[in-house]
Amino acid sequence: MASPTVLQARVKSVMSGDTVILAHPNDSRKERTLSLAFVTSPRLRRDDDEPYAFSSRDYLRKILVGKIVNFKVLYVIPTSKREYGILWLANGPQIPEAAVADGWLKVRDDAGKRDEESSEITTLVEKLQASEAHAKADSKGLWAGDGSGVIKCSYELSDPKEFAEENKGKSFDGIIERVLSGDRVIARLILSPKEHLQVMVLIAGIRAPSTKRTNPSDGQEQAAEPFGEESQQFLESRMLQRQAQIVILGLSPQNQIVATVKHPQQGTIAPHILKAGLAKCTDFHTTLLGQEMGTLREAEREAKANRVGVYRGHVAAKAGKESEAVVSKILSADTIFLRSSKTGDERRINLSSVRQPKPSDPKQGPWQAEAKEFLRKKLIGKHVKFNIDGKRAATEGYEEREMGTVTLAGKNVAALLIENGFGSVIRHRADDTDRSPIYDELLLAEQTAQAEKKGIWSEKAPATKGYVDYSESLEKAKRMATTLSRQKKVPAVVDYVKSASRFTVLVPRDNAKLTFVLSGIRAPRSARNPTDQGEPFGREAHDFATKRLTQRDVEIDVEDTDKVGGFIGALYVNRENFAKALLEEGFASVHAYSAEKSGSANELFAAEKKAKDARKGIWHDYDPSQENEEEAPAQEYKNGTSNGDAAAAPRKQDYRDVVVTHVDESGRLKLQQIGKGTAALQDLMTSFNKFHLSSKPLDSAPKAGDIVSAQFYGDWYRGKVNRNDRENKKAEILYLDYGNSEMVKWSELRPLPSDKFGTSVVKPQAVLASLSFVQLPSGQYLQDTIDYLKNEVQDRPLVASVDFVDSKDGSLSVTLFDAKRLGESMEDSVNADLVLEGLAMVPRKLKAWERGADSLAMLRKKEATAKDEHRGMWEYGDVTADED
Repeated sequence: MASPTVLQARVKSVMSGDTVILAHPNDSRKERTLSLAFVTSPRLRRDDDEPYAFSSRDYLRKILVGKIVNFKVLYVIPTSKREYGILWLANGPQIPEAAVADGWLKVRDDAGKRDEESSEITTLVEKLQASEAHAKADSKGLWAGDGSGVIKCSYELSDPKEFAEENKGKSFDGIIERVLSGDRVIARLILSPKEHLQVMVLIAGIRAPSTKRTNPSDGQEQAAEPFGEESQQFLESRMLQRQAQIVILGLSPQNQIVATVKHPQQGTIAPHILKAGLAKCTDFHTTLLGQEMGTLREAEREAKANRVGVYRGHVAAKAGKESEAVVSKILSADTIFLRSSKTGDERRINLSSVRQPKPSDPKQGPWQAEAKEFLRKKLIGKHVKFNIDGKRAATEGYEEREMGTVTLAGKNVAALLIENGFGSVIRHRADDTDRSPIYDELLLAEQTAQAEKKGIWSEKAPATKGYVDYSESLEKAKRMATTLSRQKKVPAVVDYVKSASRFTVLVPRDNAKLTFVLSGIRAPRSARNPTDQGEPFGREAHDFATKRLTQRDVEIDVEDTDKVGGFIGALYVNRENFAKALLEEGFASVHAYSAEKSGSANELFAAEKKAKDARKGIWHDYDPSQENEEEAPAQEYKNGTSNGDAAAAPRKQDYRDVVVTHVDESGRLKLQQIGKGTAALQDLMTSFNKFHLSSKPLDSAPKAGDIVSAQFYGDWYRGKVNRNDRENKKAEILYLDYGNSEMVKWSELRPLPSDKFGTSVVKPQAVLASLSFVQLPSGQYLQDTIDYLKNEVQDRPLVASVDFVDSKDGSLSVTLFDAKRLGESMEDSVNADLVLEGLAMVPRKLKAWERGADSLAMLRKKEATAKDEHRGMWEYGDVTADED
């Protein structure tokens, strides 16, 4: 018989003490099973192992697994095609002879009894029998006879949860018996020398592609995912039947053991699989791994950078540029508004991977306000840095949202929120690109907050704080004002900015909600809706207040209440009187009476002067040469007398010929003073009309403040652009010389050369005026008054007695007389006629210059007549009864 051929192979695994699996040295997919000739070992069985079965196999495993060996096939059983032979390591002992000599294998009873066996085989059998005799004599291995070879091995866990909880964090010596895929193995845990446990283990922190498998329900074969076979082979070649350290971490949702698997020399195997691109990190194990997850993420990033394995076509997302901004508003615990430090633009940011307390969850819902307040105190008005991590696409009911990472002084805001229990971490899909860059830290912070029962994880709901609105009625406001006025600088929070000088504030310590009005100033009114028309600089003033005050911590000093339940007083932000800030920016003017009453008049007038000198805001065209004597504080009139003790200074008579060119919606008048100004206007209009014979339309949209010409009933007039309606391509034009305004198409406007027709050539001839010593009614009665004035005085020559000139805006307070019936008594005036007809009344609060006027007594008599006869506003009785 010819001598058997010597072959080479790598030992893939050892099935038992007498059988090995060999793999081709260059192609691990080619395998063959070799049983050791003429010997037998105790059997490993699922029910009960035979004594010494594990020790016999382990002897061979330690010597051979992973090694290149030489082997010969000595004979083959024809019926089963099972190969029997010998093998040996280079410069190593021959197997099975060495195993028999150490007492771990028995020589078969039929060894050497085959007729065709060669002398080589006979010699081998004789050596094996001799070695066995020596092992028996020395009581080695199987021949010890002391019962030490009995090991109990369990193949199932009766209570996986209990096992995981009892052994969490413990490390066991083990052997990787099978590799199911790149992320799961069958491991034999050596619980003690006499007790083993064989169980499936998920490798913590990774998810590998699946291998080819058969669906047990229908028997259909499912193909492997890309790189599934490679991942399995990677793990097999390094870990199959190797000694390993198994550190128990926890349990998966499917009751499978999750553990860290460590190679004897290379340490944790998971990073090596990730670097090869044969698995991805799984978020579900982050809380089990803790800080170790960072090492796995780094390994995954390396695979992405090298584009290996499952990342072969990976395109790295561009890192967002870090920007700086100021937190302008907290919308909720996971959504904030940021205002650019450079451009002032505002953008909405959702904190990446964070969800505010769910309003629909009865346990989390009560924490919404607490979470929002936590973020407000931390962030509002602070300078932060932010990166955009991605965008969440628009869905039904939601716009597209930017997801970002925001840091305050180097601390991640999302982490602050989560670690204090004021939010939860979103569980992302594997393909989500908008997750937080510190996602693992957030998961760990959430786990800690849960363990410490913070915030939404607490067993108790927070104490609810219901704010009482004290501005909903005058009675409640007065009662609360009495309390607050005794205190100085009460801490509060601006909840909403209604206008530049009117806010909704919260007083947390009193659970109070107030409408708060700044004293001492008057701010221009902003438009309340797109169709409303605000006053000049009203929008700018409102925006300034919104930026400076929204959700800010402030202090309020309550002085009084108004007639509708508003609280009047001073508001301080960063210890600065906000009224003063408005005045310095030119976004308000001093209201002398209330400024004197508040005790802040000097400070406020100084701030106003500063804005005037700088020509800011409403003072952009301020002319100091028109500054007259400042108006004295208004005095209150009640029950027929003024509350001032000093007599009014004698008044100088100032009569002017005028024409009322316009009556506005509030009853104020626009006058042209007949004289040099109107004569100059006539001269200007002559050249004006000639100019328009060849003038061309505007070549672009006009700007607010531009001086243009506009057609009114076929004639051209000077006008100033107040605002633009870009959608309809129209501009609101204020006619400078007549005072009325209207919307005009851009195409019907003409540019004007300022050197010929500007306000420096001829000043605007329409002067703002109001009637002296009278107070106009409101509502329908005001409209009746306006109609009367339009019918009786508009476009007619009149004589105006100028009683007062306002130093702020140059407006006049006048008594009007018909030029044809001008007398020496005010009884002949338009003012008196209005009072007699019930279309005006004597003011209940008199200004300083009105006090002591001779005409007041006469006007009160006319008012009394109007009341008695139920004229005009007195139709249904005394409208001032509630004020007295």
